[in-house]
Amino acid sequence: MAAYFFVWAKSSIPLTMKGTAADPSLFMNKQQLAESSTLNAWRHFLSFATIPLDWGVYLFVLVGGFSLWIKKCSERLSRSFIVQMVLCYVCLSLITLIVFLPVSFASYQLSVHFGISVQSLADWLKDQAISTAVSTLIGLIAMTAVMALVRRYPKNWWLPAWLLSIPFILFMMYVQPVVIDPLYNHFQPLTDGELKTEILNMASRAGIPANNVYEADMSRETNAMNAYVNGIGTHLRIVLWDTTVNRLSHSEVLFIMAHEMGHYVMHHIIWGTVSALIGLLLTLWIAAKIHLWASIRWGGRMNISHPGDLTALPMLLLILSLLSFAAEPVQNMISRDFEWQADQYAIEMTQDRQAAIRSFQKLSVSSLSEMNPPALVKWIQYDHPTMLERIDYLEHVKLNR
Repeated sequence: MAAYFFVWAKSSIPLTMKGTAADPSLFMNKQQLAESSTLNAWRHFLSFATIPLDWGVYLFVLVGGFSLWIKKCSERLSRSFIVQMVLCYVCLSLITLIVFLPVSFASYQLSVHFGISVQSLADWLKDQAISTAVSTLIGLIAMTAVMALVRRYPKNWWLPAWLLSIPFILFMMYVQPVVIDPLYNHFQPLTDGELKTEILNMASRAGIPANNVYEADMSRETNAMNAYVNGIGTHLRIVLWDTTVNRLSHSEVLFIMAHEMGHYVMHHIIWGTVSALIGLLLTLWIAAKIHLWASIRWGGRMNISHPGDLTALPMLLLILSLLSFAAEPVQNMISRDFEWQADQYAIEMTQDRQAAIRSFQKLSVSSLSEMNPPALVKWIQYDHPTMLERIDYLEHVKLNR
């Protein structure tokens, strides 16, 4: 990974695009260009080099006998399966946290060094604690249901697990904007009254029954800019980071918001959820087959008496993690297509080419983003088209007026 990202991989733009609006030398100074190159090489290295670390933790716990030891300790403390599951899963989560904390800290320090993050160490640690607690709780609920089903239906647990996941996922999407997101940031109605009116007028033209736009206080954490739409039903939220409001002109913000409205108008949240559920069904079906086979094939060596044995929990998590990684390119491809559609919708609605291009240029500068990332990064990790592709599209798209 180090050789690929620091030596072989090239992220320069094609010669044919030199001097175009997508050429970073036109909107980044020399220092920013140098910092972008160094920062992104380190970002990619840390991201890719640590992908197998998750798998390594599960293998180490399983093969090293720690999984059996944790299960026996939980059995001595309680006869209840739920209590045993809580103890086993929390122990695994703590081990994973300890292993990944240095990597997370390195990423944080990298962002601070290059001026992307302005968050204090105390606030960063607080967010890490909240994130760990939330993800552990959600994972615990999901895996307790899965392991209970594996114990009862060792061959066909995947179908009831998938059926249970549907209301669970929809519930999490419904509560995230009003329960989970506020744990990290403060949200309030957009304070710029003129801009808020312009955005709501745009929403009205788009047929979106919006009556508010929310602003998140991200400036206490980062210099980067962003906007997004999440949630479903009455909890649907269109959110702007305050950094976006403060650093972009009204016309640039309107293009960004038109993009987010495009996701809503074209039902991307619904279609994204449907595609995710289809992918989850396939993942669970494959996982069930592999987990049963592995339990039979190696169960005796690892003291796994049954596929639903809690000793096998790390093995199931390993299988799910591997399958999730394998599915990422497909998920990202679908997401990139949605983003293309939203870009097309936004430029058709605003008809402001220069504002659209400037907004992407400023977003790139604020995060020191690279315009043309290495192919491996784009294929595996990019859920948006590259900025090179997006700006090039905006330069050449035909406007209605």
